[in-house]
Amino acid sequence: MTETNVNPNKKTILLVDDDLDFLLQQKTHLVAMGYEVVTAESAGEAETLLADENFTPDAAVLDLMMEYDDAGFVLCHHLKRRNPNTPVILCTAVASESSIVFDVSTDEERSWIKADVLLEKPVRFEQLQFELTRLLEE
Repeated sequence: MTETNVNPNKKTILLVDDDLDFLLQQKTHLVAMGYEVVTAESAGEAETLLADENFTPDAAVLDLMMEYDDAGFVLCHHLKRRNPNTPVILCTAVASESSIVFDVSTDEERSWIKADVLLEKPVRFEQLQFELTRLLEE
């Protein structure tokens, strides 16, 4: 389901999640807000997109647990290594599924998580909208 029709006049959001319902819902909202949205259903698909030197998203919204439990962390690390200024929002249900809690409020946590924002699923679109707007204006 990888989509790459990118309009250069709009901000481009890379949206990666293996939950197709989440992917479709968030994409619908983001497109309605005026963003160009490029989707991938796995970290592997997203890595293929990011390997294209002509593709640089303005921001990324990534799931944490996809084909591997840490796929979102790895993808976030690769994206930030390539484009350190690209804002990344990491969405996860790991706390509700495993009682493990992650945070990006300290420099130490951000040094290994690499995401700018961490949102717990279920993500309300208003949360995502607020964080994207804030990160893209910084």
